[in-house]
Amino acid sequence: MPREKGQKLIANNKRARYDYFIEESFEAGLVLTGTEVKALRLGKASLNEAYATIDSGEAWLENAFIPEFEGGSWTNHAPRRRRKLLLGKKEIAKLAGGSSEQGFTIVPISLYFKDGYAKVEIGLAKGKKAPDKRESLKTKDAQREMQRALKEREK
Repeated sequence: MPREKGQKLIANNKRARYDYFIEESFEAGLVLTGTEVKALRLGKASLNEAYATIDSGEAWLENAFIPEFEGGSWTNHAPRRRRKLLLGKKEIAKLAGGSSEQGFTIVPISLYFKDGYAKVEIGLAKGKKAPDKRESLKTKDAQREMQRALKEREK
């Protein structure tokens, strides 16, 4: 069977861009079991409460929800288990240095298949305050209004 090409989005963490300023983003591979891959191929996953940590030189994705595969047997995986992220040493060092600073954390942004491999986009992020969130909403609304006006003008 030929390997699939392109990118297929599985899950997107919309709250990440709303709650955080993403300073830098990285693409990481995921170490998964067979039933997890099958559940992801069905498009079932959630990154809403997920976060990433650096533990003894390794990156880990914590609290990401991948439901149990319905066709699986007793070998099914735990839905919120800790999953290892595949990153280079330099990337891990950047993330470890950045997350040790005050106010920075590592958040997953999206989960997708890229050329048949499960990938997660993680970002080094700084938390937003309430006024920053309001400003983000204002700019988003302004962009939406501009798009509407352009569509009306084209008609």
